[in-house]
Amino acid sequence: MATTKLDLSGLKCPLPALKTRKALKSVTPGDFLEVSCTDPLSVIDIPNLIRETGDKVEITERAERRIVFLIEKVNTSGSQL
Repeated sequence: MATTKLDLSGLKCPLPALKTRKALKSVTPGDFLEVSCTDPLSVIDIPNLIRETGDKVEITERAERRIVFLIEKVNTSGSQL
């Protein structure tokens, strides 16, 4: 299992969700994407995106200005939008 890190600090909605969606396309099923954000709306947008893609997400860190998501790419067929 590999983990790809994506730093989206400083980006505002909707860019964190859009860039996360794009990055997920290159992640192999079973691997992880770690996304760091500073946009407070990402705690809504990224979990909603992951519900659409069928992958798994958990917030691993939520500090005053930083939110880190660990997303597991699930082996699904045809669920990516």
